[in-house]
Amino acid sequence: MEKQIARDRGSMIVKTSIIAIITNVFLVIFKMAIGLISNSIAIVLDAVNNLTDAISSIVTIVGTKLASRGPDKKHPLGHGRIEYLSALIVSALVIYAGITSLIESIKKIISPVVPEYSAAYLIVVVAAIAVKIILGSFVKKRGEQYNSGALVASGSDALTDAIISASVLLSAVVYLIFGIGLEAYVGVIISLFIIRTGIEMILEALDEILGKRVDSELIREVKKTICEDELVSGAYDLILNNYGPERFIGSVHVEVSDTLTANEIDMLERRIATKVIEKHGILLTGIGIYSINETDNDIRKLRHDVYDAVNQHDGVLQIHGFYADLEEKTMSFDVILDFDLKNRHEIYEEIKRDLDERFPDFKKSVTLDIDIG
Repeated sequence: MEKQIARDRGSMIVKTSIIAIITNVFLVIFKMAIGLISNSIAIVLDAVNNLTDAISSIVTIVGTKLASRGPDKKHPLGHGRIEYLSALIVSALVIYAGITSLIESIKKIISPVVPEYSAAYLIVVVAAIAVKIILGSFVKKRGEQYNSGALVASGSDALTDAIISASVLLSAVVYLIFGIGLEAYVGVIISLFIIRTGIEMILEALDEILGKRVDSELIREVKKTICEDELVSGAYDLILNNYGPERFIGSVHVEVSDTLTANEIDMLERRIATKVIEKHGILLTGIGIYSINETDNDIRKLRHDVYDAVNQHDGVLQIHGFYADLEEKTMSFDVILDFDLKNRHEIYEEIKRDLDERFPDFKKSVTLDIDIG
């Protein structure tokens, strides 16, 4: 089932990219012809931008095909991250096209060429705007539907192209009415737009490669699925490692009663792993256990007092994994502090000092956990 979904996703990405390639090639031909005939540097550069879009779609297809290859001995977790590398290649191509266009535009500002506008010129530009709006909306929607960053970027780029083409049309209208040539200056603006798009694409791809925060809605849904089991009191520390779009391998801690046997815990872990992969397509390779004391009223009161003391400090998002032994006089738990705090470690030390004052008889193990949810 999972393989079929991956194949369907890859197939739709390839089909969408092919449509984008064909459309952009037609736009390149018409814009280049009209731009050369009319001596319009802006429309020639717009054509170059469309050519870059077509090349980007080709790279997207190649990247998708390579990423769809299954695991092997050298890459046991698959090749999904190739999609992010292909996005970096596309970004480099976009930036190169933008820099080249910028240089040519500056040359035209230094040595101006008088454009020759015609009815055909205006018709091509208007048609290009309409085509790019339709193509951009279509490709971006497909990218969001199939979680393809490359398609979303291509769709957004196409919508930006529509704005760029509109600026070309505006410069033509200004020249026809007022006789003021803005072609080269519009070319500079187009070039800067292209460069900015390339930089944004690089940053997005790098975020994925570095490991950006997983969508909070997905985290909530997976935790909700885990907590549906009657033996689970809570799910924490859910870490999802991205090995390509919609390819997650992760681990989690679950809170259960300290009365469960090893056999019951083993069966629980198997149920959780099966349910999560069936419902979310996520492989949980590790399920850790937080044992909680449910049968001792003194420990329940101690837990309440500790939680109350810790929550009085700034930036505390969550406390979990509490366990205490009254005979050994030990307690342990994890605390999560907001990343926005500039003095997280200072507050963490304050919490430990506060607990030492309030509960001097206990040996404490307080772990500063990561806010990953």
